[in-house]
Amino acid sequence: MFRIDWKQARAYGLVALLAIVATVAVMPARPVAAQSAAQSRALPDFTDLVEQVGPSVVNIRTLERARVAVPGAGQMDDEMQEFFRRFFGQPLPGAPRQGPRPNRPQPDDEQPRGVGSGFILTSDGYVMTNAHVVDGADEVLVTLTDKREFKARIVGADKRTDVAVVKIEATGLPAVKVGDVNRLKVGEWVMAIGSPFGLENTVTAGIVSAKQRDTGDYLPFIQTDVAINPGNSGGPLINMRGEVVGINSQIYSRSGGFMGISFAIPMDEATRVSDQLRSSGRVSRGRIGVQIDQVTKDVAESIGLGKAQGALVRSVESGSPAEKAGVEAGDIIVKFDGKSIERSTDLPRLVGNTRPGSRGTLTVFRRGAQRELPVTIGEFEPDKPIVKTSDKQPDKPKLSAAGQSVGLSVSDLTDAEKKELKLKGGVKVEAAADSGARAGIREGDVIVAIGNTEVASVKEFDSAVAKADKSKPVPVLLHRGDLATYVLIRPAR
Repeated sequence: MFRIDWKQARAYGLVALLAIVATVAVMPARPVAAQSAAQSRALPDFTDLVEQVGPSVVNIRTLERARVAVPGAGQMDDEMQEFFRRFFGQPLPGAPRQGPRPNRPQPDDEQPRGVGSGFILTSDGYVMTNAHVVDGADEVLVTLTDKREFKARIVGADKRTDVAVVKIEATGLPAVKVGDVNRLKVGEWVMAIGSPFGLENTVTAGIVSAKQRDTGDYLPFIQTDVAINPGNSGGPLINMRGEVVGINSQIYSRSGGFMGISFAIPMDEATRVSDQLRSSGRVSRGRIGVQIDQVTKDVAESIGLGKAQGALVRSVESGSPAEKAGVEAGDIIVKFDGKSIERSTDLPRLVGNTRPGSRGTLTVFRRGAQRELPVTIGEFEPDKPIVKTSDKQPDKPKLSAAGQSVGLSVSDLTDAEKKELKLKGGVKVEAAADSGARAGIREGDVIVAIGNTEVASVKEFDSAVAKADKSKPVPVLLHRGDLATYVLIRPAR
């Protein structure tokens, strides 16, 4: 008969229990709290943000006096008109009519024109939106989340930055908190609230895809993957602290719909513009009067600049602040008031944010060396058209023999051509072949420097070409019309 020794069994059980506890104690385990925290970071909850910021977001509708329509012309709904006007710059061609319209509006009637979004800047009724939302509107209507509707007055609009401020007569409004764009990080969660296709108080979310995105506009944009559609324009981009860090403005699309890339105007730039609009109704910008281009890596290395940085001056406007400061076509502006110009687009932004009439300093790279040029900032005005040069031929051109080694035949400039081109010297290209033609040089170009050596005549051109190391790319600074640029003559393979 089998008998159990309970005393011995209890002893064995205690030993087993201790072994299990010891094993659990030394096992690497991830705390439940840490798992929850990681999940919370990956999937944020936006409900509190919507309740906090939602009441500050408004719907904006614009009206315009009806124009007599051309018989048979196509008609589109307001949202699609705003969409194609903003993202394609023109109405949808050939849009079909949506059935008969027996009640044709009269010229004095006000008809719906577009729809957009905005947000309350101050409790006394200043509202920020996009300039394209209110552009051309005869009347602007602002609707709050509590369904109150106000007729708004356009305080000012700046098309260059696409920022506008309107004013409604109300007090005690819930104003937004403005965030610090410098603290915004790529990969950070952000949220948008707006009225896509007229659907008010719509919330979408995503992450910051990039900062300082240069799209060719005046401002560096914040790129996100937040869903933005027609009607979202002018609405706020909000960080996880409930602060507005940008104004949703544009999308990139090949199909016309949202494709995961949208752009917002940084709030620091928008605030700077809105302050001027509220104080004077317009934006005053600095200018120095140069046309610029980017500096390529090859050019930077070949002229001794090192890395590709700065803004290459292609032309200098006559009588401009830059001309008075001594800036020349072919200079590379590497700093403005001590601030580095990493990309060419940095220069107009820094100068534009400088008060007209103030003094600044341009650091330019010219002929292998840097120099400081004091400049008095002018006020921005529309660019002057490029003036074409004369077609007059030089008298008795003196052709170059040494230039044949780089595929170029050149001649001296006449005094009349120097005066017309505003150049002290240079040689005119009579013909380009072989390596010169492959570099993009063509007849009529004016060469003013080989490497970092100025050339004022055919003799100086021959000397500079003879001294150049033709086993490496030879940088050539030339003028074409009123524009200057660098090209590289590469050795034949």
